[in-house]
Amino acid sequence: MITGKFPALRLRRNRKTDWSRRLIEENNLTPNDFILPIFLIDGKNKKQSIRSMPGVYRYTIDKLNYIVDSAIKKNIPMIALFPYTESNKKNALGTEALNENNLVCKALQIIKRKYNKEIGIMCDVALDPYTSHGHDGLLQDKYVLNDETIKILLDQSLLQAQMGCDVLAPSDMMDGRIGEIRKYLDKNDFKMTQILSYAVKYASSFYGPFRDAVGSKNLLKGNKKNYQMDYRNSDEALREVALDIKEGADMVMVKPGLPYLDIIQLVKKKFKIPVFAYQVSGEYSMLCNSIDKGITNNEIILESLISFKRAGANAIVTYFADRLDKILKD
Repeated sequence: MITGKFPALRLRRNRKTDWSRRLIEENNLTPNDFILPIFLIDGKNKKQSIRSMPGVYRYTIDKLNYIVDSAIKKNIPMIALFPYTESNKKNALGTEALNENNLVCKALQIIKRKYNKEIGIMCDVALDPYTSHGHDGLLQDKYVLNDETIKILLDQSLLQAQMGCDVLAPSDMMDGRIGEIRKYLDKNDFKMTQILSYAVKYASSFYGPFRDAVGSKNLLKGNKKNYQMDYRNSDEALREVALDIKEGADMVMVKPGLPYLDIIQLVKKKFKIPVFAYQVSGEYSMLCNSIDKGITNNEIILESLISFKRAGANAIVTYFADRLDKILKD
């Protein structure tokens, strides 16, 4: 609480010089705050641009060493793997998710073999990259089935853990899946595999470029509102987080990021658990395409990223992470 008044109190005094501003700053960013998403494709020696996400690419597995080397050099603690699955490998049940030779599994083995514990790896637990209908679970009469989907997610989680995944990130929004995955991992002696729950994932219009990146955009039948959260609700977000913590989540995610800074703050204050934010593809593309003349890209990016820290996020998944050194330097 401010106890003085003008002219004895002049808040601008502390802002007068750079050194003074640095002394009193409340929030800052370091490389420890970032997770780098990586999109994977089949083939060899490919770096494939994504039209809806300028500056972001899909990579073949033989290109991963370059990306991971760069992330480690920049002191990024963790990468996140997302596959672009060819249409001939997709079906209504998403069975490619359980193929030990799928893109994610092959990437996990290669990265762990070379880098071991130098960097963490996060993997998405959901079926949407693998289903022919683009949904995160099994579809019946336009409704995504909950319990039947969880049975597949259990096997997907265990497979990824066996292949070397450090942090499993269920993003499917099925009720009860965190508890079931935790029990299944423990039963199979993966007690130390962490779970980052997408506890608060809204049915958002900001996901379009990501769906393009993983090849599910034009396949999606209907929408995901019958299992992802209604963006009108905030109390419901707290209920979701409370349930997932009780079921064994080590960390929770709020997704999207910028439109939900209030939710990040609510969750952090209420639960004191590590809270991650996802600056999603739509946010990324919007920022890239709306830079004002005279203001550098990095200044706007930095301002957006600081807002996550100010709201209480411990870490941020962002497609800007690979430009982290330049952003922080500026």
